[in-house]
Amino acid sequence: MTAKRLVHRLRMPIRWGDMDAMGHVNNTIYFRYFEQARIDWFMEIGAPADPVHAFGPVIINAHCAFLRQLRYPGDIEVSTYVGAIGRSSFETIQEISRVDQPDVVAASGGAKVVWIDYRLEKSVVLPDRLRMLLEGADDLGSVCR
Repeated sequence: MTAKRLVHRLRMPIRWGDMDAMGHVNNTIYFRYFEQARIDWFMEIGAPADPVHAFGPVIINAHCAFLRQLRYPGDIEVSTYVGAIGRSSFETIQEISRVDQPDVVAASGGAKVVWIDYRLEKSVVLPDRLRMLLEGADDLGSVCR
């Protein structure tokens, strides 16, 4: 198993509309929670998933293990970790826990992120600033400069 390093945490409410007919948060919503935390982290490090920039992140796969049911009301915390780092990609690993049960993981999953040239729709080498940040260097500012 690849070592993981915590890079971001995000708290958000479980919304009434997140639940399905079975009375618990619908499986698809867990992916939305992961996505929101990942996008929040990308914005925080100056790497928005925004084609207005020449280069940026895209997700090429995502997965989730549903370990515990979540129900409204309540708040969750999504922890985002960086795993394996490649030439043009890196793994994100994520866990969702209720704020009132921080030691109980309700879901775990992640996504493979590829750095691309948005215009050419092709992968490119991770920028040095991003690689250093992923490897644990302190605040390096925006990676999309």
